[in-house]
Amino acid sequence: MLKGVLFAFLTIGLATSAAAQDKKPPYWASIASGQAMTRTGPGKNYPGVWLYQRRDLPVRVVKKYENWRLIQDPDGAQGWMLVTLLSDRRSAIVKPGEPRPVRADPNEGSKIRYTAEQGAVGRINKCSGGWCHAQFGKREGYIRTSDVWGVGEGEVVD
Repeated sequence: MLKGVLFAFLTIGLATSAAAQDKKPPYWASIASGQAMTRTGPGKNYPGVWLYQRRDLPVRVVKKYENWRLIQDPDGAQGWMLVTLLSDRRSAIVKPGEPRPVRADPNEGSKIRYTAEQGAVGRINKCSGGWCHAQFGKREGYIRTSDVWGVGEGEVVD
């Protein structure tokens, strides 16, 4: 039983990594691990630049080299990361400035459920028409794509 469960987790993990490897840059991804190091070049022999300690942080993959991806973070910093530390799970981070409204429905006239502070990271379920359905912790709702980093202008996410 335990071997079967372990095999299933390994298979799912490899499938997620394989999906991330097959995409053509640029594309969005997120940090899969609680700790993920970027390096100055595509290999473990290159010096570490930055240790990310924020699971689900959105990143933009801008280049590929074998099992390494050159990523850009929300601050614009770039570094090489091993593909197994990335996930194809979509996420977004609230841009700097005032707290942003998260609404019950995807329109300006809809009730505000709560506000999301700058730097809040949420998982993206779907986006269209300038709105994304996002989950910030245990709360969910719709936020404008212009209020977050991690979704392209006019991008549709299913």
